[in-house]
Amino acid sequence: MISAQVPYSLVAAAKAGFLNSIKVEQPYWQTVAVTHNMDGKTSDLVDLGATPMPTNGKTGVTVQDFIERHISVTPEDWDITVWLSHNAMMDDRTNTLNTRVRGAAVNFNRHFNKLTFSALNSGDGTTYGLAYDGGNFFQNTHIDAGAYQTAQDNMYAVTLTLDNFETVRVAAQTVRDDQGEYSGYNHNLLIVPPALERIAANITRNPEDYKTANRAANPYSGVINYMVSPYLDSTAWFLLAPAEVHKPVIMAMREQPNLQSAWFDPEAPDGGRYYFKFFARYNVFYGDWRLAFMGNT
Repeated sequence: MISAQVPYSLVAAAKAGFLNSIKVEQPYWQTVAVTHNMDGKTSDLVDLGATPMPTNGKTGVTVQDFIERHISVTPEDWDITVWLSHNAMMDDRTNTLNTRVRGAAVNFNRHFNKLTFSALNSGDGTTYGLAYDGGNFFQNTHIDAGAYQTAQDNMYAVTLTLDNFETVRVAAQTVRDDQGEYSGYNHNLLIVPPALERIAANITRNPEDYKTANRAANPYSGVINYMVSPYLDSTAWFLLAPAEVHKPVIMAMREQPNLQSAWFDPEAPDGGRYYFKFFARYNVFYGDWRLAFMGNT
């Protein structure tokens, strides 16, 4: 409810400023996460596994099955409350309300970034939940319930070098689906913390192998992109397949950031205060582990 003691012009400015400014910050998180719009306080995400490959009809009809993947998601409540004093509103000509509101909007986007990359960084543990197969998102023994029962690995513990990058890239490119076929994902995004940006740039942009003196060619130059996130540990790095419809992280969104309420406190200093509460409901969960490989923690 919007209090009748808050002028409509302030409420309108808060709504307009908020909605305009939330689009300003580049949504880096959307490269890593896909948004799932929820229609209730909890949601069961269900998907089928890989499609079976064709079989030779000369030997008769072979009936093949899909597996089912399932996770339950529940959003959490998040809010930002800002205020503007009555005297500041009357005397200040620097558009204080607009500045405060824009800051609140940008911080929701920053929080999306923080949650998404923090989930990636912590995927070898249970801080942000588990993968659909019941294990950590990054682990050495992923086994689906389908036809292919060989354990697969998307977690490594090697420093970022061109040789080690190649090891993880080869593993990612040869990962198999639950039917035992190669997944076909293109793992072409290297995500690193600021401390590893120079190495990442050499791996992805230097046409030559920067570690050799014989000017050997670097096959990953111009093929792999890189992204820097301060939410990663200083030695962590990850290789992702970002171009797929599905993403490694799921942003479960029950309620987009919005101006939930506004009210006036006449007892507050400086002539009283106008309060504006922005509210949203969301949380992050893990998608298909094959889309992301941890090179190091």
